[in-house]
Amino acid sequence: MQSFLARLLRLVPAVLLVACGGLLAAEKAPRPDVLVIMPDQMRGDCLSILDHPAVRTPHFDALAREGVLFRRAYTTVASCKPARRSLLTGLYPQTSGVVGYAGRPITSPTLPQLMADAGYATALVGRNMHQVPRKQSHGYQTRLLSSLYDGVDDGNDYDTYLEKVAPETDGIDKLIADLGLSKNGWEARPWPLAEEHHRVAWIVRQSRKVLADSAPDRPLFLTASFVAPHPPLFPPKKYFHHYAAAKLPQPAHGDWVDWDALSPKGDRVGHRVLLQGEPLRAAQAGYFGLIEQIDAETAPLVEEFKARSERAGRPWLVLLIADHGEMLGDHGYFRKCEPFEGSANIPFIIAGSPELGFRPGLRSFRPVCLEDVMPTLLELGGAARPELLDGVSLAPALRGANCEIRPWLHFEHAKCYSEAQAFQALTDGRFKYIWRPADGREHLFDLENDPREEHDLAKDAAHRQTLETWRATLIERLAERPEGFSDGERLIPGRPYPPLHPLKR
Repeated sequence: MQSFLARLLRLVPAVLLVACGGLLAAEKAPRPDVLVIMPDQMRGDCLSILDHPAVRTPHFDALAREGVLFRRAYTTVASCKPARRSLLTGLYPQTSGVVGYAGRPITSPTLPQLMADAGYATALVGRNMHQVPRKQSHGYQTRLLSSLYDGVDDGNDYDTYLEKVAPETDGIDKLIADLGLSKNGWEARPWPLAEEHHRVAWIVRQSRKVLADSAPDRPLFLTASFVAPHPPLFPPKKYFHHYAAAKLPQPAHGDWVDWDALSPKGDRVGHRVLLQGEPLRAAQAGYFGLIEQIDAETAPLVEEFKARSERAGRPWLVLLIADHGEMLGDHGYFRKCEPFEGSANIPFIIAGSPELGFRPGLRSFRPVCLEDVMPTLLELGGAARPELLDGVSLAPALRGANCEIRPWLHFEHAKCYSEAQAFQALTDGRFKYIWRPADGREHLFDLENDPREEHDLAKDAAHRQTLETWRATLIERLAERPEGFSDGERLIPGRPYPPLHPLKR
């Protein structure tokens, strides 16, 4: 039978335990079960709790009301490989040397491995973490895969399933091609098969099975990793048709964009396109429809996860996060790899059971990033912290502490689509400063008064001092970078900017 003190510990918020000093230190609350819900390429503004004009996410909204929503959360490199690496390692790109879309074997401890070392059962269902070598589990003891880029060498459990239940499709890649879709394009169609066979539904079903099959006496670290809303844009018919008929928002229209240079046909190799009319409506219907599908499908998973933890006498923690966002026509862009909010800003919600002492309904505008996930979960899960770690534990902020997480956040992306696309950026949650290393172009945005970044303040005389202050900060930040972006006195454009540079030791 649980002692009176043990029962008390499950009722008293952790923030109060800290205030009590050593009085209650003898017995600690059990480590929480952890569920990570990770859409791919989901924008940070696509939550109805943020008053998005179209998207419906009632279940994600409920998580935000139960926990904390970090509105100024960013990916430090806005493409999948480096972003997922940051999540796994807690290391900034300038530390790992992966500053663009490229792979490099991970040699530092990973979040799943450290959780496993601490006694957690670890499982990944859905999209893999897109690292090299692809066969490496990175600490996930169980993997059931359904990925954009899973090859035959590391299996594709979903493709095997689809070939069994719908052999006429000849696999997911052939189905995508037959629909006239691609894995990176803005074309969209409704899913042609029964909804239960959709990849999102399969990932949730397998995640629920992992819950049911996992030993109740061992804490669980489960990542439900979705391909959606990353293209191909093919939500079930009910979602696609709802948004195709709905009133949808216009993309952000920056006064700094050369709109006459854009084509409605777009650059099929790159990411510049003037999305408008029916192509825009279809892309939005596909994208928003996939987000609502994930929200609806994960609702029973979250409830079963909570119930399992409560039966085991453990706290629970649910994290909603994405690797990066999607421009979706904003400023004449599609896809990612950009410093603007559509691409770089991500959803970041952490909810937990009362024992964890989180402040329900709290909304933070301090800059946080993917690297903060690892130290936060290691602390809350009682796992060892590696010596080298750039991220910051958000546990105090989750409990309402009015502490500065960091004064500003640095994020970047090396050349991907073109030399002009590469960027360096800084934000403190209020202002965002952007520098393009190719030609030295600068942007300055006031995110509080201009959240869609439609008015560039870089040439506004009233903001000259603000611009110079941010420029000086970036000069100092880049002074020791191997690319030679800064000599300590000025920023130097035109330097080569490859996606990999030497590891920082």
